[in-house]
Amino acid sequence: MATMTAAQQRAQAKVEYDAFVAACPSRKLLDRISSKWVTLVLSALGSDSTHRPGAECTGGPRVMRYSELQRQLAGVSQKMLTQTLRSLERDGLVSRTVVPTVPVTVSYELTGLGLSLYEMTRGLKAWAETHMDDVLAHRETYDSHAG
Repeated sequence: MATMTAAQQRAQAKVEYDAFVAACPSRKLLDRISSKWVTLVLSALGSDSTHRPGAECTGGPRVMRYSELQRQLAGVSQKMLTQTLRSLERDGLVSRTVVPTVPVTVSYELTGLGLSLYEMTRGLKAWAETHMDDVLAHRETYDSHAG
């Protein structure tokens, strides 16, 4: 049996990633990035447009301070936002910059990898907003027949 270099082993593992296999690391990544808070953080950082209900995420990526993100993401707890940002930073999707001012200024922005994920998730967010009335109508119909 021929020995493989570390690079060859990584290349082989990459070819073998299969989220349908329970032990595949891509499954854990899918679990993380499918969180509503990840989708909303990416949407906030990926669009420089002012948030308006029903408005599409347009424009380019932007840098946001922690407090700005917290204000924009209505309903997110400080703990959940911190955990989400840390996991995104760990995965290389978000970069964190600390400026030693009084008080300390912390800002976040998408990395190239994060921007590529944002391009995919913004369609998911838009789909949810566009089709919510249809989903609510189907839920009502389903619930009336299930009871």
